[in-house]
Amino acid sequence: MTNTSFLDKIASVLIAKYADTLSNTIVVLPNKRAKIFLIEALKKQVATNIISPEIISIEDFVQNIAGIRTIDPIELLFEFYEVYLSITATANQQSFELFANWAKTLLQDFNEIDRYLLDPSHVLSYLKDIEDIKKWGIEVENKTALLEKYIDFWKLLPNYYQSLYTHLLNKGIGYQGLIYREAVHNINHFSNSLHDKKFVFAGFNALNAAEEKIIQHLIASDQAKIYWDADQTFLNDPYHDAGLFVRRFKENWKHYKLHPFEWIVNDFSQTKNIQVIGTPKTIGQAKIAGSIIENIINESQSLGTDGTLDKVAVVLGEENLLVPLLYSLPSSVGALNITMGYSSKNNPAQILTAKLFKMHTNALSRNAKSYVLYYKDILDILTHPLVEPYAKTSALVQTINQNNYTFITHHKLMELNGIPSEIFLLLFQKWEKGSIPVLETISKLLQTIKGNLSNDNEEEKITKAFVFAIFKVINKLINYYSKHEHIDKIETLYAIYKQVIDLAEVSFEGEPLNGLQIMGVLESRVLDFETVIVTSMNEGKFPAGKSQNSFIPYDVKRELGLPTFKEKDAIYTYHFYHLLQRAKNIYLIYNTESEGLDAGEKSRFITQLEVEKQKNHTLTHEIYNALLPETAYQPMVIPKSERVMLRLKEIAEKGFSPSAMTSYIRNPIQFYFQKILRISEVEEVEENIALNTLGTIIHETLKVLYEPFIDKFISESDILNCFKQIDTEVLKQFKLVYKEGEIKKGRNLLAFEVAKRNVSNFLKVELESIKNGDAIKIIALEQTFERIINHPNLPFPVLIKGNVDRIEERNGIIRIIDYKTGKVEKASVTLKSWKGLTEDIKSDKIIQVLAYAYMYEHDAKGKPIEAGIISFKNLKAGFLAFNFKEINEINAIINEEILGNYLEQMVLLLSEILDENIPFEEKLI
Repeated sequence: MTNTSFLDKIASVLIAKYADTLSNTIVVLPNKRAKIFLIEALKKQVATNIISPEIISIEDFVQNIAGIRTIDPIELLFEFYEVYLSITATANQQSFELFANWAKTLLQDFNEIDRYLLDPSHVLSYLKDIEDIKKWGIEVENKTALLEKYIDFWKLLPNYYQSLYTHLLNKGIGYQGLIYREAVHNINHFSNSLHDKKFVFAGFNALNAAEEKIIQHLIASDQAKIYWDADQTFLNDPYHDAGLFVRRFKENWKHYKLHPFEWIVNDFSQTKNIQVIGTPKTIGQAKIAGSIIENIINESQSLGTDGTLDKVAVVLGEENLLVPLLYSLPSSVGALNITMGYSSKNNPAQILTAKLFKMHTNALSRNAKSYVLYYKDILDILTHPLVEPYAKTSALVQTINQNNYTFITHHKLMELNGIPSEIFLLLFQKWEKGSIPVLETISKLLQTIKGNLSNDNEEEKITKAFVFAIFKVINKLINYYSKHEHIDKIETLYAIYKQVIDLAEVSFEGEPLNGLQIMGVLESRVLDFETVIVTSMNEGKFPAGKSQNSFIPYDVKRELGLPTFKEKDAIYTYHFYHLLQRAKNIYLIYNTESEGLDAGEKSRFITQLEVEKQKNHTLTHEIYNALLPETAYQPMVIPKSERVMLRLKEIAEKGFSPSAMTSYIRNPIQFYFQKILRISEVEEVEENIALNTLGTIIHETLKVLYEPFIDKFISESDILNCFKQIDTEVLKQFKLVYKEGEIKKGRNLLAFEVAKRNVSNFLKVELESIKNGDAIKIIALEQTFERIINHPNLPFPVLIKGNVDRIEERNGIIRIIDYKTGKVEKASVTLKSWKGLTEDIKSDKIIQVLAYAYMYEHDAKGKPIEAGIISFKNLKAGFLAFNFKEINEINAIINEEILGNYLEQMVLLLSEILDENIPFEEKLI
């Protein structure tokens, strides 16, 4: 990559010193990724065909020495559980979930003990002795059963270790530490059997005790050479963490007492341009990285070069930055290589599987017999993009939404979907027969989904890769469970699935040697780039920070020589400084937010660069903030086209309702969406009764109760009869309006009781009025009235049309009543001035009740009219009549003068609505 890269130097050594024995040479590198780049470096340095040396990673190399197959953490957990059950008394055996909580930490400790070749019985007995000392002062009679169990746990650790070690060895499988320990045992036999082979170790930094022993043995027997990539800046500074391990090896290895330490370079102190950039949030970092790359391409093209990005690397300190970064890259990037996998968290097939687990585990925990499913879980699955196009369930989704089904039994769901598709049956098959049948069902489901996807469509091909990744994980689980059938709880399966799914990354395809390189921190080992962009340079991300996930205390680790957070930090430090070592242009981007989920203070590495600034380094520090627009939001303005005017004329002919006019006053855009475009609200399940639904129920109940009295005067006995019907009628209306919604518990039961209380309180007020001598005659209930407005200021006649809740004649006066379930005060129906009536939304109730009075004027036949509101939350106030307040005079009777003034205001409003030159302009509330 750069002309003097470390791998170029290794390639030169291989050709110069091992030219005759290349086919017998094995090059061992820290990771697999560097292999391709080393082969490329070799290609550049030879003119003829040669046989490449064998190039392998250190892990594969150690595995070859040990002759043991490595297993993944989940399989290891299953194997450990088998061992645990075999050596633990049945009465003391824990469930797999409880066991897994401590076993994962213990396995990590076993791994460390083996990698560092410590005596396990010594370390584990040490832990038991520490716990004994902690409980030293407790008298024997005060030791509880729980405490005894706790002490016993520590006593059993050596037995757990030895039994697991033997069990795995007998099977020829192992975790990393076991393989390393066995490799050390086997190293003499290995080196003797391969005495004609030569080994070259290159690019290492931190080695565990086992690796040190293996490498030193091969060097001592003259079968191996090791080449370090140590910069003198870090090697000569006794406090610099980037050189911590290499300094130890240089001082402690016998080989270096007589032989030179190869190689010490002086690259870090060379000329470098380092730009430190701070910006808020994750997305800001991705955008800046994208703009830096765009600038590099533009500069390269302006200089007449081809603008390729082969020598540019973006190193992501945090994996979740990958997708934002890909969206931020300029289109001119061309070739691209991503060495990180795409996280399974966002895999659509994984999301669907997780939702399936959630739905079925919830159903089983509610009641396994009746198998009740929650509507949100069902709709989440049926509307998933991998299911919706193929399940043929749009009618079922509509039925659930329209009928307010909240909890649906499995039987009812099958009933509602009369002709189920194959995918539907796989999704909703009961999970009753244990873990393996469940996994087989999911496996079949994923195969069915894969069959629905086409190879001809590029997007569907990508989706297939996602589905296949989860399919492999499910098959792996089937394999585990078939070997360990006694672990058979669905909850356990879900917990294991969540752990395994992290391993199900989908790899990106790319040309590793061409174009921009996007990688994680560990993938950058051994490689060199001219331009490096590092993101997430915050504490807790880069470096990763402390994580004490171990039973072994810090001081014990220090004493035994096990790595602590100090060593882990040193590894990160080396990776960071190695990235910078041969780079010429470096961009370090960090999040300036100190609080929040992905925040943290600026990385100590940036501070270290500033404090220990080299003479040839140019270091600048900038803070980038997004440009904030002067106006946060531009209100919508929609002109009235010819088609809009036609629609307005259509509404004028069919009828403008008072609510349509008030919706225009509230927000003209809302009127445009609802009335012109006819966009209705999305039909959704109403889990808790909405206020408007409750209002409808009360309205309908009162209508049914009062219908027998139309054109009659109401008596006390009539009202007393109504009291008897309240419970039945409210329940009936609930079922008619709320359909299948649950009303026997929770908030809905409270709403049901509120509806009954409101009707009962209303009837009590009515009864009191009749007892006080009021003569009440019902004229109309829930009846539609209309009236045409012909006015010279309107382009065409307009019909006003509305539904009146109740019209009655009370003591000779016509009373028009509008019921409101919310709270309304007297002030809401009091008018002081006609001016601005149609401009203030607070006047909406006045506009509404006067519209009813205006429509009913002719039917009143000269009788005095009053119109107003009965508020169920303010029944004490009684009938809140519209009144016009002039100085000290209050007029509640709606006369011709009031209606004339009202008409003028309505004409003003309607002429604005119907004026083609006045656009619909959004009101920002």
